[in-house]
Amino acid sequence: MRKVVMSANARLCSFGVEASSLGARFGFISVGCAGSGLFRTYCERQKLIETDQLSLAGALRFTRTDAGPRLKGKRSARRTGDALQNAIHAWACALRSLGETVPAWRGVPKTRTLSPLFKEYREYRLAHNGVAESTLIRDLDVAQRFGKHLRDRRRTPGTLRLVDLEAFVRELTTRVGNSTVADDSSSLRSFLRFLQTTGRVDADLAKGVVAPRVRKEARPPRTLPWRDVQRILRSIGRSNPPGKRDFAILLLLATYGMGAAEVLGLRLQDVDWQAGILRARRPKTKVSIELPLLPPVARALTAYLRWERPPAKGATHLFLRKNMLYLPITSERFATESGTTHPEPVFRRT
Repeated sequence: MRKVVMSANARLCSFGVEASSLGARFGFISVGCAGSGLFRTYCERQKLIETDQLSLAGALRFTRTDAGPRLKGKRSARRTGDALQNAIHAWACALRSLGETVPAWRGVPKTRTLSPLFKEYREYRLAHNGVAESTLIRDLDVAQRFGKHLRDRRRTPGTLRLVDLEAFVRELTTRVGNSTVADDSSSLRSFLRFLQTTGRVDADLAKGVVAPRVRKEARPPRTLPWRDVQRILRSIGRSNPPGKRDFAILLLLATYGMGAAEVLGLRLQDVDWQAGILRARRPKTKVSIELPLLPPVARALTAYLRWERPPAKGATHLFLRKNMLYLPITSERFATESGTTHPEPVFRRT
């Protein structure tokens, strides 16, 4: 028993050293050590193998069954529960860095099985259109739902009629808003054009898909005057994290007209300081482009890299999340942390 306790304590010390090397504050390290200790006690009491429980599902079970009852009724319950989950996540990463085998934090995502028709449609979209992964996922989802709609009506692509299209769109309008119906109708037209191109239907049925009109004033503005962009950039507080990061991201969007995926996909080696070049990659076409590293952009990136970017060991992405474990930031996470509502489409067209 003595040997096991010493081993666990040694791992806790290693966790503190690892977290400190990643730039974590003392407060986070203290909470992480305390949280991982509570988690180990919970696993011993429940006769569970600790490393098998080091996943998001295991952390949620711990906070519900062990920490949850003790925090019930307290105003800080949710914040404390989130802190414990973050501590367990950091503990899992520390053990993985020490060579121990731990499960994937979110598990292995289930892969959707596609029928031969939808596999062919997926390959067709990839080969003939520069399409983002998120758009392809939506198009496949709409195509599969439309396929189920046809089966329920005992139809095949060869016996498809306009009334079948109208019924599918009408059913959509009862469940989702006009903007979503318009997007799904666009995906349906794409699938119908594929069916015509491959000879599965004779007529151009895509013209028969009538989506609801989304008025211009109901959508966000497509562009902003440059003075408004400047006012937004000036309003970003850069004295506290992640202000310098958010300022640099929005400046890149507005200056170069880059998309969110292009900016957030930048890596440290993409900034050539000597040559004054910024290299980016188009996510749809996979084409690499070179842009001049303009002085205002260079100053914003320098300030972020020097004073705010976490010293995350092994992280090659330019922009990282502000909290440990300092993962590459996504557009959804950026919108949450910066308090914006996906400004990328407006900024890149300005």
